[in-house]
Amino acid sequence: MNQTTTSWRERIDPVVFWVTSIVAVAFVVWGVLSTSSLSSASADAQDWVITNTGWFFVLSTTFFVIFVICLAASKYGRIPLGDDDEEPEFSTVSWIAMMFSAGMGIGLMFWGVAEPLTHYASPPPGTSKAESEDAMQTAMATTMFHWALHPWAIYAVVGIAIAYGTFRKGRSHLISSAFRPLIGARADGPIGRAIDMLAIFATLFGSAASLGLGALQIGSGIEYNGWVDSAGKALLVAVIAILTVAFIASAVSGVAKGIQWLSNINMVLALVLALFVFVAGPTLLILNLVPTALGDYANQMTGMASRTAASGDDEMKTWLASWTIFYWAWWVSWTPFVGMFIARISRGRTIRQFVTGVLIVPSLVSLVWFAVFGGTAIDVQRKTGDLVGQAGSVDPNSALFAMLDHLPLASVSTILVMVLVGIFFVSGADAASIVMGTLSEKGSIEPSKRTVVFWGVVMGSVAAIMLATGGKDGSQALTGLQQITIVAAVPFVLVMAALCLSLYKDLQSDPVIVRHHRGVELVADAVVTGAEEHDGDFVLVVEPASDD
Repeated sequence: MNQTTTSWRERIDPVVFWVTSIVAVAFVVWGVLSTSSLSSASADAQDWVITNTGWFFVLSTTFFVIFVICLAASKYGRIPLGDDDEEPEFSTVSWIAMMFSAGMGIGLMFWGVAEPLTHYASPPPGTSKAESEDAMQTAMATTMFHWALHPWAIYAVVGIAIAYGTFRKGRSHLISSAFRPLIGARADGPIGRAIDMLAIFATLFGSAASLGLGALQIGSGIEYNGWVDSAGKALLVAVIAILTVAFIASAVSGVAKGIQWLSNINMVLALVLALFVFVAGPTLLILNLVPTALGDYANQMTGMASRTAASGDDEMKTWLASWTIFYWAWWVSWTPFVGMFIARISRGRTIRQFVTGVLIVPSLVSLVWFAVFGGTAIDVQRKTGDLVGQAGSVDPNSALFAMLDHLPLASVSTILVMVLVGIFFVSGADAASIVMGTLSEKGSIEPSKRTVVFWGVVMGSVAAIMLATGGKDGSQALTGLQQITIVAAVPFVLVMAALCLSLYKDLQSDPVIVRHHRGVELVADAVVTGAEEHDGDFVLVVEPASDD
């Protein structure tokens, strides 16, 4: 339908939009009227999730890695996400920039220094001695585990399923549409609507958590530069409000104008910042860290992928809640909007190209990024000892600014960081609001501005509420973000597991696979005939069949 001739009421799916809207607004109201009860409920819920479903998060995410790699390496990798011989819609550079910016840009800015430094100062339970040589290797391997193959494989599952269904099969751009091979017409009924609603909730809370991280870091930067005395709740809410207006303006401008433009700018600025830290920091250590971190990541993969709270150890349980399980839940909660967004920009690429780009390129970029920023922070800590507090504590909000303070041009670089975080905030939320609009409007690739603006405002409000659950002064804001994100992601893990089965079933009937199977049968028949009639002494010749 043409947007100019279709009313907003006709464009939306009333069940999906109104149910999710009412629940989302109710959450905001709950947070405003009784922040303490929301905080208590989210803490209890997170504890239950970690205890009872942590194993499922761990197994599922590793399965997704294996699934997409096998898919790309197999005969299914040749299947295009579009018509046969269709050219990609976006250039490779723009495709990678948009994918990376929407996928985890703001997270890399927040955790680029904080995570490696934290694992160096307080290694995972049962691993290395704090601030030792082994601790540095453990820190880099653990960080890579959380940011490389696993999160991007989670994104790839949904991305392939949606892109294949939309551009190859001509289905609606919805999560539920990808379940048609598995549940048939029920994908258009109540079951399908429930799947899309779960996708909206996961997107809402996952993206709101990212906005909260961005607000925390920008607020810390403002405080670190001495512009305010303390980055309390009022400042954080103000930051969210200002950037919410910015990303809504970007979202209503459309993908090509808004997100692509912002993503390309941010890729350049991020490269400038990384090059500056690389040159001004411990260059030789960083160069050595890249292959070392990659090797340690590969060597320790099995052990890291099997950590659970099975031992009943409270220390490990707390660590998992703060790190691995939080990350897996965060990536899963991002998956509906990042997966759908990557699908939206990947038309014309084959499954093999898609998986290679989505899995390998961001993982390598993450490797270099953490080597540059994490390596520099660890080097500064070794020399000065002033980046880590008592008992190995690291303030993730200000860790990057504290590290930059030891390099030249600190005042300039800290401002650049805030600009980068702001743009990552805008581009990531931009993509999320459009995807929630798509889910609300029956799969429309270009949802109406009214719907996009609505979800943008709700997303900003939820981010503020999630921060508010972290205590009166916001000192435990990160904990509030983690708790609610973990709980919100649980239902969608089940959806993703079923999605893998549906996608596999769908691909088996693709014309590329049918032609492949037919070709194998014809060759096998020809070989058998040649062996029987010519005693194995024959050649196969391919030529057009005659018209006779």
